[in-house]
This record gives sequence, C-alpha cells and structure tokens, in this order.
Amino acid sequence: MLNKDSEGRTMQFEPAFLKIEPGDSVTFVASDKGHNSESILEMIPAEADPWKGKINEEITITYDQEGFYAFKCQPHLGLGMVGLLQVGDNGPQIDAEEIDKLPGRAAARLAELIAQADQGGEEQHSADDRPQ
Repeated sequence: MLNKDSEGRTMQFEPAFLKIEPGDSVTFVASDKGHNSESILEMIPAEADPWKGKINEEITITYDQEGFYAFKCQPHLGLGMVGLLQVGDNGPQIDAEEIDKLPGRAAARLAELIAQADQGGEEQHSADDRPQ
C-alpha cells in the first residue's frame, strides 16, 4: 500500500494484480501510512469471506475460493486505489455493472486490472509476494 508506485501512479497497491492458487495467503503491507486493504463486497466470490484491515496495519488473508477478488483502500478509493486478485483459473468473474458503481478513477483502474488478467496477467506473482 503505497502513496506512489514504481510507475509514478499515486495511491496504489503494488503489485495491483496477483494471480494465486486456492489456499495461498497474501499479506498486504502498509509501506506508507494512511492505507488499508479491504474487500469490495460485491466483487468477491459469493462463498468467500470478506476482509477489512485497519489503517496502517499489515493484514494476511488466505484465499480458498476460486474467482476474482477486488479490493480497495477505503480512504483512497476515490483516488483509484484498488487491486485485483485472481485465485485459480476458474471461478466467478466481476460483474461490469458493479464496476460502474465505483468512483470514476477506481472504476477505470479496476477495468485496467481486469484487462491485464484477461491478457494472462503480464505481471504474475507468487503468494510469497507481499503487495505494498
């Protein structure tokens, strides 16, 4: 969770897209102050447990259900601070109508990440990676 990522974008998760396997865990690291990680409730598999990390605190989540999980930094959602996890190769997709309900920059950023996932996720990472 960063104020600026390696590409110069402000208020970002880095990496913002991860593809992992069911049963893997991901740790969200509060590298810069003022951020959290929490699921976007309408954008995780129906059987999955939502999460909500506290501001400035590291949080580790284990993902058992296949599908896509969108997440946000609540204080910076309007600035486009969202991310996407793909767990496994199958599972439910995120509904485009739900994306449209997000603030403009967040909707645009999430659409970019979904396009990246659809292209095979140029930037694939292992569960050992720790999003910042």
